[in-house]
Amino acid sequence: MLRRLLSTAIGLTLSASVHATTYDLVDTETSVVGHNMVVYSRAEDTLLDIARQFDLGYRDITDANPEVDAWLPGENTPVVLPTRFILPDAAKQGIVINIAEMRLYYYPKVGNGETQQVITHPIGIGREGWATPLGKARITQKVKDPSWTPPESIRKEHAENGDPLPRVVPAGPNNPLGAYAMRLSMPGYLLHGTNKPYGVGLRVSHGCIRLFPEDIENLFGITPSNTPVEIVYQPHKAGVRNGQLYLEAHRQQKDIDQREGNNMTPMVKAILNVQDGLPSDEHWPYAETVVRQQQGVVKPVGQNQLDIVENLWFVHAGMNKKATNKVRQAITQLQLGDMYWPARSGAREQTLIGPFNSQEEAQLIANELSATAGVSVWTAQLSSDAL
Repeated sequence: MLRRLLSTAIGLTLSASVHATTYDLVDTETSVVGHNMVVYSRAEDTLLDIARQFDLGYRDITDANPEVDAWLPGENTPVVLPTRFILPDAAKQGIVINIAEMRLYYYPKVGNGETQQVITHPIGIGREGWATPLGKARITQKVKDPSWTPPESIRKEHAENGDPLPRVVPAGPNNPLGAYAMRLSMPGYLLHGTNKPYGVGLRVSHGCIRLFPEDIENLFGITPSNTPVEIVYQPHKAGVRNGQLYLEAHRQQKDIDQREGNNMTPMVKAILNVQDGLPSDEHWPYAETVVRQQQGVVKPVGQNQLDIVENLWFVHAGMNKKATNKVRQAITQLQLGDMYWPARSGAREQTLIGPFNSQEEAQLIANELSATAGVSVWTAQLSSDAL
């Protein structure tokens, strides 16, 4: 049965050797990367489980799925993965952090003739009263297994909450900095890991920028000291790909953004920054809906429904390095290595098999792969720009 079903599949892409959500930029004008997906949850999933496997933060996945229970999505519930991104309006160099979408973008240096890439990860940022500062900085120091010397203000807060802190928290599993930290030229601020991964995608820190442990390990390894860092606040973004205008809007952060109501001015500026005119009267209500809903899902103008191809199904193993390595081994064991299907505009790291003509066919292969690899895989559908 397995081999018969596989004969209907067009192929697969194998995961890359590093854990990072990496996209090639076709040219200097590229402003939209990736493609959206829908995966179908398993009974044991939470939205946070799925988010981490696809390198998304808490707000990424909950804002994109407002009708889905974050803790009990249930068996075979469609879950939107907002994995199409509009690049921030900033120079494509070093690290750019958009705190409005709680996401980091890293543009590695390239040599002559090499293709520029962007690597992106979700982040956690400073909560109200401890907002992550905006501005430009540089990475001044990189430390593996850092200790943490909490400021007196933080020690006082913890003491008042009945959770006293020592003057120095040593490296180890109880250290909130995790296993890697990169100090910024902004005094007191770091890019670091965390011992509480559920805080990625939330405003929970004292101003520092948190990443999943696997993401900071990757970023730490590839980012040199003195790398420039720009922190921006852009809740409304616009980009153009293949002549099509795409829009994106995120929640306003009230301690930073004092606008009232459905203010369209920032979106108007974002649109005019990437094209000469505004959407037609026919499409303008769509732009207003995007700004009002603030779901963070990047879609082309005028496409109210998610642009998912409904009659094609895939098996997706997420973007976690450890899991995809196991799936890669299972692919070899199941003799699937001679079948390739590269999703256009997708992250290099995705491990994907398909397409299949039905979810039932895809699910049979998913069950075989999951049982062989011992990790989670999902049935999925992709947006049209991936095909």
